[in-house]
Amino acid sequence: MLKILKLIRYQNLLMLAFMQLIFRYGFLKLQNIPLALLDWQYGLLVLSTVCIAAGGYIINNILDVETDLENKPEKVIIGKTISETKAYNFYIFFTIIGVTIGFYLSNVINKPGFASLFIIIAATLYFYATSLKQSLLFGNIIVAFLLSLSVLIIGIFDLYPVTFEENKPIMGLLFGILLDYAIFAFIINFIREIVKDLEDFEGDLNQGMNTLPIAFGVNRTVKLVFGLSFIPIICIIYYINQYVFASGLFISTIYGLAFILAPLIYFTIKIWNSKTKKEFHILSMLLKWILFFGMLSIVVISLNMKHNA
Repeated sequence: MLKILKLIRYQNLLMLAFMQLIFRYGFLKLQNIPLALLDWQYGLLVLSTVCIAAGGYIINNILDVETDLENKPEKVIIGKTISETKAYNFYIFFTIIGVTIGFYLSNVINKPGFASLFIIIAATLYFYATSLKQSLLFGNIIVAFLLSLSVLIIGIFDLYPVTFEENKPIMGLLFGILLDYAIFAFIINFIREIVKDLEDFEGDLNQGMNTLPIAFGVNRTVKLVFGLSFIPIICIIYYINQYVFASGLFISTIYGLAFILAPLIYFTIKIWNSKTKKEFHILSMLLKWILFFGMLSIVVISLNMKHNA
């Protein structure tokens, strides 16, 4: 069982599931609005997302064995403790379960065409692992977009089906908030994917990969990441000032400054002089925590607003 958990990177999947749960129960459920899915059906939506993501991790691990042996040999499972054939079987199992649940939920909300979304996501993860990953920057964009889509899919399945002319303004506002968080997730994860490429530079180079650090050099890529890091910093300062602080949400303002903005500024300072694999790994993990606390802020803001009212 432990081997399977490592194969599907269960920690990342738990974070994905947690993120979708907090948006529903720490945000949407606190609003006076109807939701399209029952609690157990929403649980199925989370399960579907997690299963498809698990399939993506497995196929990526299968095709990345040689590169991983260079970059992180201690984490390689396929070929050591789990055979490639068994790994493929797990990939097919998780992907079919995820897509099947997606097909069911699409019919539950009377939008059968939405089932194609799950098929497209599963197919994109497969093509990412087999070919798109080799494309300069395109692979980074795909991974970041798919994570942001896991936020948007909440609005697509839980808000859109029960949006009518009468409640369109409030539903549009809530969907807009989900979109803001999806954009934040995209930016942070996009930067993190580049930092991970910096971390894996030597192994990727030996395997003939075409990542940004290989194409433009480590130093130039570090400077690019430094520049990109100012985008979320500026956005967060604007968002806190315009929507959080201006609304008198003192606790949420402190939270945003301490747990999101401050770590981002620290990341920006540290990335400028980072050179080693260990330094890039630490910064990659820091971005992961920034993403976590960024998503968690929706709960802090919602509760702050509720108790301030």
